[in-house]
Amino acid sequence: MEKELRVIISGGGTGGHIFPAVSIANAIRKNHPEAKILFVGALGRMEMQRVPQAGYEIKGLPIEGFNRKNLLKNVKVLYKIWKCQRMAKKIISEFKPQVAVGVGGYASGPTLNKAAAMGIPCLIQEQNSYAGVTNKLLAKKAAKICVAYEGMERFFPADKIMLTGNPVRQQLLDTKLTKAEALKTFGLDPQKKTILIVGGSLGARTVNESVLQHLNDIRSSNVQIIWQTGKYYYSEMLKELNNHEAVPTLKPTDFIADMGAAYKAADLVISRAGASSISEFCLLGTPVILVPSPNVAEDHQTKNAMALVNKDAALYVKDAEAREKVIALALETVNDGSRLATLSANIKKMALPDSADIIAKEVVKLAWR
Repeated sequence: MEKELRVIISGGGTGGHIFPAVSIANAIRKNHPEAKILFVGALGRMEMQRVPQAGYEIKGLPIEGFNRKNLLKNVKVLYKIWKCQRMAKKIISEFKPQVAVGVGGYASGPTLNKAAAMGIPCLIQEQNSYAGVTNKLLAKKAAKICVAYEGMERFFPADKIMLTGNPVRQQLLDTKLTKAEALKTFGLDPQKKTILIVGGSLGARTVNESVLQHLNDIRSSNVQIIWQTGKYYYSEMLKELNNHEAVPTLKPTDFIADMGAAYKAADLVISRAGASSISEFCLLGTPVILVPSPNVAEDHQTKNAMALVNKDAALYVKDAEAREKVIALALETVNDGSRLATLSANIKKMALPDSADIIAKEVVKLAWR
C-alpha cells in the first residue's frame, strides 16, 4: 500500500496561474490516485470557481494586492495579510500537508510563508520570464523553483532552479480533430485561411477595438476570423457590430470551450503574451502575433514576448500600436505560407514538453524526502 501523500497548492488570480496549478494537481493524481490535494486561493478571484470545476477542494483567503496609487489604503491590505497568515496557519495545521506548492498570485504568499515557517518543504513554479513579486519574496524559503525560461538566476538562487517549462491544459494536446473537422465545429470554410483572436481569460479591450477599427479590411480579405471577445466585452462588441455592415467571415464569441479545436482550426493566432498561452503555442507550433498587455506587473508580458521574437518564433505589436497595425499584419502574414512555416518551426523548438509530470515528480520527492 502506497504511503500517504498530502499536497497544498496555492495561488491564482488569472488563468495563467490556475491552469498550471490544476495541471500539476492532475499529474500528481495520475501517478498517485489516493493523493490528498487542497488548493488555497483568493476569495473573489476566478480560482474559487475554476478549481472546484476541475474536481478539487479549495479554501479562500481574503487577500488582495498593494494599492500603488493610494498608499493609505495599504493599512487595510496589511491587516488582511496578517489575517490571512493566521488563516493559512490554521488551514495547514488542519490539513497537515507534506509539501506546499506556490504558482504565484496573492494567496500563495501567506500560504507558503506559513508552510515554510512550519517546516514544510515548498516548491514554487514561476511561469513568466520576469519573476513575479510573490515568487521573488518566497524564493529564499523554497526548496525547489521550477521555471519556464532560461536566465532566471537574475531572480532566484541558481542551485534551486529547475527548467521545466509551464504545464498546459492537457485537452489542448489531446484533441483528435483534423483541421477540417475543427473548422466545421465553428461553421467555417476549410478552403479559407483562418485567424484566431483571443484576449486572455478576461478579454482584451485593445485587441477587440483593433477588430472593430478594421471591419472593412476583414470583409474584403476573404480571411475568416474566430474572435473571442471575452465575456466582459461580448455585449458591447455585438452592439458595435450591429452599427456596421455585416462581416460574414467574422465569428464573434464570448468564450471558447474547446480551445484545442480553436487552435487546430487556426492558421495564425493574435494573443496577449501570458506565460501559459505562450507555452501552449510552443507545444502546438502555433504561429502567433503577440500583443503584450501593458497592465501587468513589471511589464512581464513584453519580456515573455521578446523571448520568442528574438528567436524569430513570434511576431510582436505594442499594445499602443495594435489598433492601427495588428489586423493588417495578421491579414498579410496569414497569406504568407513561408512565413507561417518559419514561425511554426521556430516556436516549436522552444517547447518544453511533459512539464506537469516533471514538476509533479519534484513535488512528490519533496513530500517524501
